[in-house]
Amino acid sequence: MRELQIDRLHEPSAVHHSSVRRSMAQHHRTLKTGARSVVPVNLMLLASLCLLYLPTLIDLFIGVWSTEAQMQGPVVLTLSLWLMARNWLNMKHMVADKKSAAWGWPVLLLGLSMYAIGRSQDVLFLEVGSSVWVIAALLLLQYGTRALKVQWFPLFFMLFMIPLPAAVVDTVTMPMKMVVSYVAEEVLYWAGYPIGRSGIILQIGHYKLLVADACAGLHTLLTLEALGLLYLNLVRRDSLFRNIGLALLIVPISFSANVIRVVTLSLITYHFGDAAGQGFLHGFAGMVLFMSALILIIVADTALHAMQSRTKGSKHSAVNALQDERPGTNAIVAPSNRSVTP
Repeated sequence: MRELQIDRLHEPSAVHHSSVRRSMAQHHRTLKTGARSVVPVNLMLLASLCLLYLPTLIDLFIGVWSTEAQMQGPVVLTLSLWLMARNWLNMKHMVADKKSAAWGWPVLLLGLSMYAIGRSQDVLFLEVGSSVWVIAALLLLQYGTRALKVQWFPLFFMLFMIPLPAAVVDTVTMPMKMVVSYVAEEVLYWAGYPIGRSGIILQIGHYKLLVADACAGLHTLLTLEALGLLYLNLVRRDSLFRNIGLALLIVPISFSANVIRVVTLSLITYHFGDAAGQGFLHGFAGMVLFMSALILIIVADTALHAMQSRTKGSKHSAVNALQDERPGTNAIVAPSNRSVTP
């Protein structure tokens, strides 16, 4: 009887374990089936996206992206794709339930309409800019709103690769070149060089230099802005003061980097001749532009950190001083060793 009772007692546990095994096996089969269904869909979307924008990329690489003023386009595109891939695992974790957002369809319609108009009318601003809307729509339809929240910065960063209309560039670039030429002239004159200026033409010694769009244009400013925003995204400071302060300082930093490039080209031309200024060292001056901008961004970030630390230290010392000045805070009576005699 006891053995029968023991067997009966063990029956429910065996049934329970077998049911758990069956449910786990079914769960794994479901996950594998879901993974098989998701992977082909993602591959199909990626292939469709590549086929759609392959002619656009070919036109960009043999067109505006091959010029000095727009050479930041491939770099921005590569960094955007890298940032998106970097956030992909975090996005998959955030969208475990994978609820599709219905408002992705109007966004997709908008992006495809921009692409059709831009491609047919040869408007690069619409054709290239449509890629941001199309990718955002695919993220919404495939993974939902949370995916867009995770991938917002790579999509925003892609805006810096879009070629702007020539009318906008010309309107903004001319005043910028005038100011950069003026500051470069003042710096070189202060350093003792024989320099003069007529509009955006600098004359140093017997050489004349025209400040071109690539040296102090809108595209250069936007490229340096993208560099600063990328730095902010990568370092991910917790301090709101440092983030806002550095974001505001990016504009004067970009302007200063442009001045440094023009001054560098002027000095190269003055000391080594016009051939050096227009040859390999001209490209070297472009490297100086980005390196100086990056160094200035790091210096500004360090200075903001020092200011924040000093402010926190002064506040902490002021709080300690107020606590010390409060009555009764130091009134701690030490225990007496005197013996009381009756």
